[in-house]
Amino acid sequence: MRLLRIGARGAERPCAVGPGGVVRDLSSWVADWTGEALDPDALRDLAARLAREGGALPVADPAAERVGPPVRPGGHLLSIGLNYRAHAAEAGLALPDEPIVSSKAPTTLVGPYDDLLLPPGGEKTDWEVELAVVIGRRAQYLPDRSSALDHVAGFSTGNDVSERSWLLERGGQWVKGKSFESFSPLGPCLVTPDEAGDPQDLRLTCRVNGRLVQDGRTADMVFDVAHLVWYLSQFMVLQPGDVVLTGTPGGVALGRPDQPYLRPGDLVEAEVAGLGTHRQRCRAVLLPDGPREAP
Repeated sequence: MRLLRIGARGAERPCAVGPGGVVRDLSSWVADWTGEALDPDALRDLAARLAREGGALPVADPAAERVGPPVRPGGHLLSIGLNYRAHAAEAGLALPDEPIVSSKAPTTLVGPYDDLLLPPGGEKTDWEVELAVVIGRRAQYLPDRSSALDHVAGFSTGNDVSERSWLLERGGQWVKGKSFESFSPLGPCLVTPDEAGDPQDLRLTCRVNGRLVQDGRTADMVFDVAHLVWYLSQFMVLQPGDVVLTGTPGGVALGRPDQPYLRPGDLVEAEVAGLGTHRQRCRAVLLPDGPREAP
């Protein structure tokens, strides 16, 4: 099943792709894609009901209305660093012995076609196409990797946008370079595991102004999805709606000789094959009273 949320920011309605590829408004069945509605068993039951009764639900048109992030904002956003061999190689860094974990502010989560806001003074904003994992069932102290995927609601296309100047040049934690508004576009759909297929056999691509800049496969991950969910559960409680951005392949601006960081007007297109494509236009944030002293 493919889940999405359609509507103005803060007023999105839960929808799903029903029989015949028609998008249906499910707001009469579920309040939103959050909490118990994301439980894998609940989603299986809902898919069966949608096949039986979906024809009676209102039609939603994602081409006519804004598409929001496929899960309600507010959950934990986690970012895994250096989790692709090619990306570690381009950065000139050794492969990590354990997953590198950062977090992102909830306000970074936006829809797949919302503008990408370049922060004031940000000269090194970088793209990072990623496979996003959405948690569907509470996970804590999982006993082993084999049970980890039972706690996953589905997968989506993510872009773990980073402002490298705050990430690498200011000291402290990576969260500073990853928490600007709009830095976690997600969607357009949340695809349940039965339809998404093997999460370790997916192609990821990113284009900037039509130029292919990233082209990798999830098979290049250092730590696979099951390992990441199991690992995170050892030191935090994962809740339904939490999003794990599982790392990016090679090809980021930081790793290129000319370091072509994003500029206003650039178009960024990120895709995970079978899960959907983002299209974000970059726009500079203009402060109402002009430039301010650098912090």
